[in-house]
Amino acid sequence: MTFEILRLLHFIGLSLLAAGLIGVFVSDLRSRQVVELAPFAEAVRNVTVFYDGVVVPGALLLLISGTWLIIEFHGGWDFIQTQWLAGMVFLFAFEFIEGNTVTRIYSMRLRRLTQEAMEKGAVTPALYAAREQAHLPTFTHFLDIPLLLVIISLGVIRPETWTQAFVGVGISLVTAAVLTTLLPRLYPWKPDVSKMD
Repeated sequence: MTFEILRLLHFIGLSLLAAGLIGVFVSDLRSRQVVELAPFAEAVRNVTVFYDGVVVPGALLLLISGTWLIIEFHGGWDFIQTQWLAGMVFLFAFEFIEGNTVTRIYSMRLRRLTQEAMEKGAVTPALYAAREQAHLPTFTHFLDIPLLLVIISLGVIRPETWTQAFVGVGISLVTAAVLTTLLPRLYPWKPDVSKMD
């Protein structure tokens, strides 16, 4: 019974995390397609809402239920000897740390700069620079969904070697690099710079 409950909680956590990351991605994409300050500010606010309201609770639920499942049913630290499970844990830990450092710090800074710009009624040079020069946060942001798919694939297929994990991570890095390069070019952020202070 405990196992079934934990699996259900794990599935709910995964669903929340996946839905939240898709919401963050769509909101970020929207923020790249608008140049007016008010819709941009709304898109930035939506990124925060999805991240804090859906992604974080989902990640915490996954962390708690996953840790409990490993301790109770996979021999605690013995999980390291099971490649698919160790891969899931290591990739989730990376995503959790990255999301609460690089992504969160940039998101908070962008939200603060957007609020300052809204108070002034125009895009500020600081906001423009933050949006145009955020290469690492953009890359890690675009890495989230591909890595989540790798984590899911490891749990579903349960390979007995590290090959799938390494190939999946490689494809994820290439995908994130392509998106980081391509999307800003497809949707260059060009607000009315003549109104900047």
